[in-house]
Amino acid sequence: MPVLDARIVFGVILGTGVGGGLVIDRQVWTGLNRIAGVWGHNPLPWASENECASSHACYCGKRGCVETWLSGLGLVREFVSRGGPKSTAGDIANAAESGDERAHQLLAAYKGRLARALAGVVNIVDPDIVVLGGGLSNIASLYDDLVERIGAYTFSDGVSTKVVRALHGDSSGVRGAAWLWPHQASEARHPEK
Repeated sequence: MPVLDARIVFGVILGTGVGGGLVIDRQVWTGLNRIAGVWGHNPLPWASENECASSHACYCGKRGCVETWLSGLGLVREFVSRGGPKSTAGDIANAAESGDERAHQLLAAYKGRLARALAGVVNIVDPDIVVLGGGLSNIASLYDDLVERIGAYTFSDGVSTKVVRALHGDSSGVRGAAWLWPHQASEARHPEK
């Protein structure tokens, strides 16, 4: 299903932080409190005992938020805690592709956490498609069997939700902001329209 044909789209940013947004019938849905789509500051669903014991403080003041596990900073922190060298998320992905077992195991754990976190969204919103953006969305192996992993945690007999990489990858946010700029500038000059 192409994104433009989807009725409900959940957009995810996996980068320095973890963000999200919700589009329903081609309209951004902000919600009453203007926080619709904020999934990074919810607890990691179905956390293991080890994950609960090693949960990290989040800048929001809580512990164990999805963002602390799925952000690039969280990935690097966990790699270092497993004895890996201080790296970037891209370096870790490249190491996994090159056969580094520690990096490979970490990305498998990351993908499991991503699946659980997205399953929580699917259970509540039931989107037609999930679009991943941000730097971590460039890790090709994230998409391997991700929908099946999500399905293991959803309250459904099957999951038809598609998970795709943003068309312009980690540049999608910048492109979207640039696309909005002429519209916003026009409204500022002509508020009566």
